[in-house]
Amino acid sequence: MRIPLDKIGEEPFAWRQQLTLNAESLERSELLGLGEILWQGSVERQEGGFRLDGRLEYEQTVSCSRCLEPLVVPVESQVRLRLMRAVPVAAEGEIELTEADLETVYVEGEEIDTLQLVREQLQLNIPMRSLCSESCQGLCPTCGANRNKETCGCDQVEVDPRWEALKNLRDG
Repeated sequence: MRIPLDKIGEEPFAWRQQLTLNAESLERSELLGLGEILWQGSVERQEGGFRLDGRLEYEQTVSCSRCLEPLVVPVESQVRLRLMRAVPVAAEGEIELTEADLETVYVEGEEIDTLQLVREQLQLNIPMRSLCSESCQGLCPTCGANRNKETCGCDQVEVDPRWEALKNLRDG
């Protein structure tokens, strides 16, 4: 959705839209699928720029970090951004970012494409690690069996590979 910033007057510009995005387009291996996305919010004038307040609601399917089974996670996310038209001048050396800097988006032109903002928020909402349950036993490192569903006959004692040469001396 494109929001024309020059059309925003005293009244905020409000929207509500349903989006469908392909999970593969986010290029994250842990993300298996995305449900329909409800994207709603408003943009209003603020001194020096604009204020965007939005809300995302959707379900994402991710893989469990231990057993790799699919896991559906409902997501509700608030989006609060300050939209500025002027692009800052690059400074020399290291710059410390403030919290306000992290909430600022610089807009070129007279409109903002919210689809890019949605993509960024979806990326931020993908968990680094997901577990189907706290008691997930994961996959057997030897045969690959899902230990939540079946027990395998593999030796569960892990031997440090650095001691393997000593074990061979004792067995030989």
